[in-house]
Amino acid sequence: MGNKVNAGARLDRLPIGAFHTRVLWLVGLGMFFDSFDNTLSSSVLASMLKSGWSTLQLNSIFMSVTFVGLTIGAALAGWLSDRFGRRFAYQFNLAIFGGMALVSAFAPSMYWLIAFRFIMGVGMGAEYVMGYGLIIEFVPPTHRGRYLGLLALIGGSGVFITAVVATFIIPWLGWRPMFVIGGIGTLWVWWMRRHLPESPRWLERVGRNAEAEEIMQAIEREAGVTTPLPPAQQAPAKEPHWVPLSTLFSRPVIRRTLLAIVVNVICLFGSYSLTGWMPTFFVKQGMSVTHSLGFSAAMMGGWIAGPLFLSYISDRIGRRTAIVMFAVFCACLGAIYPYLTSSVMIVLCGFLLVSAVAIFLTLGLGMTPELFPTEYRFRGGGVAQMFGRLGLIGSPFIVLELFNRFGITGVVFAISGAYLFIAFLIVVAGIETSQQSLEALEPEESADTHGALPQAAPRR
Repeated sequence: MGNKVNAGARLDRLPIGAFHTRVLWLVGLGMFFDSFDNTLSSSVLASMLKSGWSTLQLNSIFMSVTFVGLTIGAALAGWLSDRFGRRFAYQFNLAIFGGMALVSAFAPSMYWLIAFRFIMGVGMGAEYVMGYGLIIEFVPPTHRGRYLGLLALIGGSGVFITAVVATFIIPWLGWRPMFVIGGIGTLWVWWMRRHLPESPRWLERVGRNAEAEEIMQAIEREAGVTTPLPPAQQAPAKEPHWVPLSTLFSRPVIRRTLLAIVVNVICLFGSYSLTGWMPTFFVKQGMSVTHSLGFSAAMMGGWIAGPLFLSYISDRIGRRTAIVMFAVFCACLGAIYPYLTSSVMIVLCGFLLVSAVAIFLTLGLGMTPELFPTEYRFRGGGVAQMFGRLGLIGSPFIVLELFNRFGITGVVFAISGAYLFIAFLIVVAGIETSQQSLEALEPEESADTHGALPQAAPRR
């Protein structure tokens, strides 16, 4: 069967314009409220601890069950996306975590809140798998790095705005309104996203060429492209086939899979350990909740500054070089941070450290789906994030033990060592994905990458 649509090459040649801006905002707003709902844990847990509504042990369980939900959600998103389509999966996850955020606002006890948070985490775990994967499937390779940075900027704004909103809302109204704000915002995005198209790349790979062609023509009209794609640029014909999950661990692919897993484990551990526990550490060291949240909010501005800076440099220096550079930057800042005594220097260093962490997180999560072909791109990203989230399940207890034994110094030094390790690994085994089409990045296929033809892919 010939490749009649050639969706990949046609998407790659589109001029950047209104279509890409629309995709960026629809995807980015979902990640914004994912960040909001995820990050609010640090502020509400600190408030619950101060009021006696919760304890450090219950806070640890809350964060761990969140990570369990995130782990399940990441794996589920990958399978749903490759089997039923990108459009079905991203709407499904938003409905789950938006609805459960509203329910969480009325939790009668910390035990009920923990149960609600688990279900909410399943929805949240899908969003970053979906967000980065959708952007790289729609944006041409010459601009993918910039759009990954802009996507992270929108998502990172959720981290910063959560801290700012919590500074004013929690001391005045308590922690429950934070869940209401996140839930209403998420369901609003769910309604707006009904206009986001299915990925033509995925439709073509599962044999739904008529739908892929219809969507491609609509996208090209929106982008102002009227001339047909020259035959010389057409990709080779490719039969639609269902690729089993075992392909991720086959000889042509396993190096990419293992690299993606290690990158996800370290970038997620570093990110969540810093942003999730910082206000709680400050409270335990004697700060008031209001002072703690304001102090943290100043540093959380790095979640905006970091991705903004990345959007300007990513396509210039390449993803591999940038990952190594900012991993080392994270390690160095983390090493000096515990020894600072001036409040100004602590805030400034914290701001730079969070900026570097945000950049590294964006590069790690953004590069992951670039490593895998369309047939199993989201399962590859989902499996990598699943292991990353799995590594976080016990991390609150690890962080708490390090803090109790060695203080914040022990926590930050552990994170710094992890960043140095990943910098070395990327130097040795990294793959440069910048400025290359997704089809050109695909690994060579072998017999075990093909399964039986899929049963008619469900129409959604």
